[in-house]
Amino acid sequence: MGHSAEALQRNWQNWLAHERRASPNTLRAYGDDVSRFIGFQRGHLGGAVNEKALAALKTADIRAFIAARRSEGLGAGGVQRALAAVRSFYRFLAREGILENAAPRAIRTPRLKRRLPRPLSEADAGRAIAEAGGHSVKWLGARDAALLTLLYGAGLRISEALSLKRGDAPLGETLTILGKGRKERIVPVLPLLREAINVYAKEIPFAGAPGTALFLSRRGKPMSPREAQALMQRLRGALGLAESATPHALRHSFATHILQGGGDLRSVQELLGHASLSTTQTYTAIETSQLMKTYQGAHPRGK
Repeated sequence: MGHSAEALQRNWQNWLAHERRASPNTLRAYGDDVSRFIGFQRGHLGGAVNEKALAALKTADIRAFIAARRSEGLGAGGVQRALAAVRSFYRFLAREGILENAAPRAIRTPRLKRRLPRPLSEADAGRAIAEAGGHSVKWLGARDAALLTLLYGAGLRISEALSLKRGDAPLGETLTILGKGRKERIVPVLPLLREAINVYAKEIPFAGAPGTALFLSRRGKPMSPREAQALMQRLRGALGLAESATPHALRHSFATHILQGGGDLRSVQELLGHASLSTTQTYTAIETSQLMKTYQGAHPRGK
C-alpha cells in the first residue's frame, strides 16, 4: 500500500523544521495547508490517501482543492500560500525519491495586487514613541518606548525585536539579528536607540538570566506580538493615527525615511534583511507615489 499521506507529511514537516529551518509560523501555516489538502483529497477520491494516490493526482484534482478553498472564502494570498505548501510537499517527495508528480507545478499561481506599505510620517513616529513612554507604570513606559524605538530605529520585525535577550543589553554599536530563514544580519545601533534600550533594561523589576527575554509583559513573562499590537492600537486611539499604524508600519517607516534621506536601495535591503532586492524596491514606489501627489497638488495644471 505504501506510506500514508499523513506519515509523509510528518516527514516533510520534520525536514522543513530541521533542514530548511523554517520558522514556527511557516511550519504551522504550511502544515495546515497540506493537512487540508490531504483531507480534501480523501473525500474527493473516496478513500485513504497514500503515496500511490498522491502520485496519481491530476491537475484537475488540485484545482478542485483550490476551488473548494475559494468557496470557503480563501483569498488570492491564501491560495498562493496553499499552492506553495503543496508544491513544497511534492518537491520533498521527489527529492527523497518517493514519488514524482508534475501536477502541482502545472497550476497557475494567482497574481496578487501588491499593496504599498503605509509608513508613518517622521512626526507621527516620534509622537508614537513619546506617547508610549508616558505610561503610568514607569518601567512599562520605558519598555514600550524602547520597543518602538527599536522597530523604527533599526527596522526590525516585531518577532526579531521580541527575540532579544537580557544578555543583549547594554547594546553595542551593532546588533546581530537572526531573521527570516534563520539568516543573520548586522544592524547598526544609533545612540538614541542604545540609550532607550539601556534605560529600559535598568528599569526591569524582574530578575532574569542572560538567556531570557528582554521584553517582558506586565507579569514578567516574555512579551507577545499581540501585546505589541495592543500597544499600537492604544496609540492609534490616543494620537488619532490611521489604522495602518501597526508595529510593522514602523519598519516600513524606517526604510522609507532612509530612502527619502538619500540612502541607497541596496543598503536598505541589507538593513531590512530582504532576500530579494525586488522586495525592497516596493519602497521606491512609495516615494514615487508621494512625489506624484505633491506634483499634482502644487502644479497649476495638476488640478
